[in-house]
Amino acid sequence: MGSNRKEEGMLSPYRVLDLTDEKGLLCGKLLGDLGADVIKIERPGGDSARNTGPFYHDEADPEKSLFWFAFNTSKRGITLNIETADGREIFKRLVKTADFVVESFSPGYLDKLGLGYSDLEKLNPGIIMVSITPFGQTGPYRDYKAPDIVAWAMGGKMYPHGDVGRPPIRISHYSQAYLHAGAEGAVGGLMALFYRQRTGEGQQVDVSIQEFVARTADQQVSIPWDTSQVIMGRGEQYTSGIRIKRMWECKDGYVVFNYWGGLMGKIANPPFVEFMDSKGMAPDFLKDYDWESLTFATASQEEIDRIENPTAEFMKAHTKEELFEAQVKYHFALYPVNDISGVVKDIQLEAREFWAEVEHPELGTSITYPGSFAKSSEAPARISCRAPLIGEHNLEIYENELGIPLEKLVALKQAKII
Repeated sequence: MGSNRKEEGMLSPYRVLDLTDEKGLLCGKLLGDLGADVIKIERPGGDSARNTGPFYHDEADPEKSLFWFAFNTSKRGITLNIETADGREIFKRLVKTADFVVESFSPGYLDKLGLGYSDLEKLNPGIIMVSITPFGQTGPYRDYKAPDIVAWAMGGKMYPHGDVGRPPIRISHYSQAYLHAGAEGAVGGLMALFYRQRTGEGQQVDVSIQEFVARTADQQVSIPWDTSQVIMGRGEQYTSGIRIKRMWECKDGYVVFNYWGGLMGKIANPPFVEFMDSKGMAPDFLKDYDWESLTFATASQEEIDRIENPTAEFMKAHTKEELFEAQVKYHFALYPVNDISGVVKDIQLEAREFWAEVEHPELGTSITYPGSFAKSSEAPARISCRAPLIGEHNLEIYENELGIPLEKLVALKQAKII
């Protein structure tokens, strides 16, 4: 896979101008994987996201950020200072050639530069602007900043995560809320494109990161209340305060498994106990247990511990592979918890050709990336090129496409406009 080769895809006729920072990088990548010509516009000297680690071979370098690599594939790259008069004029010329502008500036920032949606639609009535911000373009919080942890907390997703009796925790080192918002921005932009095909009109798509996080929190709130009239506490699984294990240590890592109560328990639990018994490790009380009578809303912690303690010893006596193979044979639900090595070696992902080798000529090697987010028969999504170097396509776009003379480009670079 070449470093700059674009493939035909569903969105190949369309152009995207990507002005985003970490909050929206995934949006442009998804559109690029679908075949759009995505032009990542960075400030002269490079985007701040390039300073996010980890780095290739642990060499801290803006051209070696693996974070930057991951979320900027399938894009070309130019540098441009839109805060200068010349920079704004160049950007407007690009807008006339574009279908989408994706941005994540604070609300009102582009309006002050004369580059807001109301300004750009006069230049290009069909332009679709996707704006990804912490709290949206309106409301009392519109001007508030929000790193990922803030959006995750204010959207309700931190509350249930963590251990009983301890403070809530944020998921992952990287920005889960931002990634969700970037995906939503891509979906919203494509909906606007469909509308434009019917009406000829562009529009602004307003994505609030907080709102998207809030929409993913229903499982923690509505399901426990609808089923048991309880509000699930931190670290609890649809219970009235008891602790139920879902993560089990085994010989070589962890597996996910849980016992069920009621009618589901009558169906789901005996096959696992049968497997335990085949290894001579099932206590008599588990073999004769009335699973249908087990109700987690009223069960005592002592009863749950009585069930789980021998199960924990059984899990520790087996490997992830042994347990996973047994769940297929005995028909119970158990899944290995893969580390990244396990994910890379997963035979299902390999069979689906999920991984993509992307060439990095500047590094003299290729790097393995997660492949397309979906498979389609006619125009499959794919990574078409590695992330751009700083200003890599300045000449290609400014001189070859916009017709700006080389001597003018030299002057623009000296003035730190490009």
